[in-house]
Amino acid sequence: MGKFVIRETNTGIKFDLKATNGEVILTSEVYSGEPACRKGIESVKKNAPVANVENQTVEGFEVLKHPKFEIYTDKAGEFRFRLKATNGEIIGVSEGYKALKSAINGVESVKKNAPEAETVKE
Repeated sequence: MGKFVIRETNTGIKFDLKATNGEVILTSEVYSGEPACRKGIESVKKNAPVANVENQTVEGFEVLKHPKFEIYTDKAGEFRFRLKATNGEIIGVSEGYKALKSAINGVESVKKNAPEAETVKE
């Protein structure tokens, strides 16, 4: 089972969602405090399982309603995804992947791991 890891940064507090193998599959923004960070985790748990997947790497892609995962290509040509809540706010982002299939697998891993993941603080 995956887990949310809350950790301090130089500028605030953030969380990572780690898969069972320990790999980070989703990272949050930096929050000013732990309560806001925990609220972000709850938002991921609620939105990830029901979010549609919008593949923005294909021409003429269909724009879907929130919540959704957006798969896109970054400036370096890598595939990434972001999870947007019902209100359109970004609540988590992925690392860069060399292959589209890997990004899609990352989305599926978030959908699978987020709902039941425990939360721990480092």
